[in-house]
Amino acid sequence: MTGRLADKIAVVTGAGNGIGLGCAARFRKEGATVIGIDLAGSDLACDLLDEAAVAAQFAAIGAEHGRIDVLVNAAACAVFDWIENLSYEDWRRTLQGELDIVFLPTKAAWPLLKASGKASVINFASANAHHALEGSPALAHCAGKGGVLAMTRQLAMEGAPYGLRANSIAPGFIRTAATARHLEADPAFETEVLRKNMLKMLGEPDDIAWCAVWLASDEARYVTGADIAVDGGATAW
Repeated sequence: MTGRLADKIAVVTGAGNGIGLGCAARFRKEGATVIGIDLAGSDLACDLLDEAAVAAQFAAIGAEHGRIDVLVNAAACAVFDWIENLSYEDWRRTLQGELDIVFLPTKAAWPLLKASGKASVINFASANAHHALEGSPALAHCAGKGGVLAMTRQLAMEGAPYGLRANSIAPGFIRTAATARHLEADPAFETEVLRKNMLKMLGEPDDIAWCAVWLASDEARYVTGADIAVDGGATAW
């Protein structure tokens, strides 16, 4: 443990798997007190699309800890399909799973983040918020992550008077249980991802977690409203 996040109270949504799990594990190693929230497989079980449940969960966190220093909004759910096949229901489901799932925890946590005096909100945009990837049926996902990018900038403005920073990380293709299924379904997709990457490898959750550690730490005290690409150079050319 190097203690870069010592004495910080961190809430990580989506901590049951993928990037959220990686962030929660890395934060603990860096000394943070981590409260992981997910539907299952984490410290606290909560449906992050249920407004009342989210409010109750964060009220309980507030009662125990009094503040939140770091909120990592890693939970997400998306349907990938081409526009000809994408139903309106799946479009709406994806926007809920990309936008509402960030809005509800952030709104519920806001008073506790303000109480910190130097809090950090870390959201997840995506390389897909900046460009389309050939062969990827990601229309709703692109719209959702573009919304997260814009939302984060607004949160940075609204939080600044309270010493509250808000930034986003834009991952490229990260190998997780969910993306592994996508690669299995379409083996040619990995070739397309690597063709676009400058670095000819796929990312891992820990690659994202290290960036989140920095944004959560006091080292990044002058960084807000930023979007940081961690994508193997995919959006740099």
